[in-house]
Amino acid sequence: MRLRALLDTPGLGLRLLGGEDELDRAVRGVMTTDLKDPSRYLAGGELVLTGLAWRHEPADSERFVRILADAGVAALGAGEAELAGIPDDVVEACARHRLPLFAVDESVAFASITEHVVRQVSGERAGDLAAVVERHRRMMTAGPAGGGPDVVLELLGSDLDLRAWVLSPAGRLIAGPKDAGASLAPEARTRLAAEHLAAARAGRRAPHRVTAAGVTYSLFPVRTAARPERPGQAVRREAAPAGPALSDWLLVVQADAAEWPDARLDLVNGVTQLVAVERERREAGRTVRRRLAQELLELVQAGAAPGEIAARLRVAAPVLLPGLDAAPDWQVVVARVEWQGAEDGAEGARRAQALLEELLADPSAAGPEPSDRLAVAVAGEEAVALVPLPPSGDDARGAAEETGAADRQPQGLSAESLLAAVREPLAAGLGDEGRVTLGVSAAVHSAEGLRGALEEARHARRVAAARPGAVCAAGHQELASHVLLLPFVPDDVRRAFTARLLDPLRQYDGRHRAELIPTLEAFLEADGSWTRCAARLHLHVNTLRYRVGRIEQLTGRDLSRLEDKLDFFLALRMS
Repeated sequence: MRLRALLDTPGLGLRLLGGEDELDRAVRGVMTTDLKDPSRYLAGGELVLTGLAWRHEPADSERFVRILADAGVAALGAGEAELAGIPDDVVEACARHRLPLFAVDESVAFASITEHVVRQVSGERAGDLAAVVERHRRMMTAGPAGGGPDVVLELLGSDLDLRAWVLSPAGRLIAGPKDAGASLAPEARTRLAAEHLAAARAGRRAPHRVTAAGVTYSLFPVRTAARPERPGQAVRREAAPAGPALSDWLLVVQADAAEWPDARLDLVNGVTQLVAVERERREAGRTVRRRLAQELLELVQAGAAPGEIAARLRVAAPVLLPGLDAAPDWQVVVARVEWQGAEDGAEGARRAQALLEELLADPSAAGPEPSDRLAVAVAGEEAVALVPLPPSGDDARGAAEETGAADRQPQGLSAESLLAAVREPLAAGLGDEGRVTLGVSAAVHSAEGLRGALEEARHARRVAAARPGAVCAAGHQELASHVLLLPFVPDDVRRAFTARLLDPLRQYDGRHRAELIPTLEAFLEADGSWTRCAARLHLHVNTLRYRVGRIEQLTGRDLSRLEDKLDFFLALRMS
């Protein structure tokens, strides 16, 4: 806004004392100060308001006004309450330095002037930024020349003083401020992603307000063109179920959007649409990788010759890991998404495909690109991801390091780390209505091992599916013989077997608080060693012998026999 507009606002109580020729100066902000030297807090373009407490003698005026002029402030507003008027030396100093001077009536609070200026300047900046957002969106729709969402997030920070980030559904950073001090902690990102998915599942209105570590954030879903959403508009559950939201990005703004006017909400909605354009562009780029993965999967399932599979792998490797000279290792991850009442298994597989493309990106790598370094296909009701890894051999690793490709992908995925990274947000999005199960293979070094890796990942996913919980994962390390067999035992047989062995102990524990079940678990974990088990439970050996005797009496089993130990072990695993 211009100084002239301030003077023309009667309610501000401003009276011009000098600088008539400078009233077209632009005002970019307000600062209230009584410091003798406020230069460190000035950026230029401010209206400086002061009560003149810094003035003790006429010479102080020249020094203070010179500091303001050198900093490039727009004007000085001096309050009349402290000195019952504005001293002549202040007026003369402002005239010498061509700094417009306003007298502020003692009945007008500086806060009223500040609020008016901030409101006007923010409105003008929002209009300018909205035009930038619209222009940037047109550029990105036509191609990648716009520079991605980082550009608009930086504009939100510089022009509207809003810190904003784009996160994946698991809380990975897609885009955000470059300032290290404006980073979001991993714990906060996970919490915000979980709240976003929970709100989407419940069909709550956007934006969603969340407080984390004492800071208030507003969450805006990034909808693709197929599923747009306007701010304040409720999502109908039957129209946009939580399933698609499991792979949606979200825009996080550090502010309480409930206090915003409609114009600002519309502006941020424009930013989400711009981010959605980038998302759709990335989605289009995945088409080639999906086709490669589908061709490879069909070859592997059809039992094609290793040479034919190896040839396809050589085609896929440069697309997924450009610049890597040596042939990569490969890992397979299988996922399934299930929803209550859903009859279309193919739709669940497509959801799992989009979800894997987001979840398998390196969580420590910011930006959208890391999710492009894998290929995900659909097979029946499952999604199958082919994940390239830098080769494990020393020579190959050295070559990868020289090309800078060695750190582009983690050195192998584990089910435990994957589950730890995604359990909290996905569980919030699934609630009691759905499940996600994941299986992870070991890394293989050639085409010959790819079929075995696929079967290994599928078996691991079945092991995960046999466990309770909305989000479960299992890895190749867990495919011991008994674990591999348990998922295929019919549910009624499992229930009958565990009830026959464990129900008498549970009932006794319920009546007497005897802790027979924990004692049995500890005894088996100690391989039947009385001394180690007693030490682990902090019991006297005689007390342990009494409890084991009670277990044998209630169940009719003998814990010195291998067969009975094995039955108890399996019953505990299946319970």
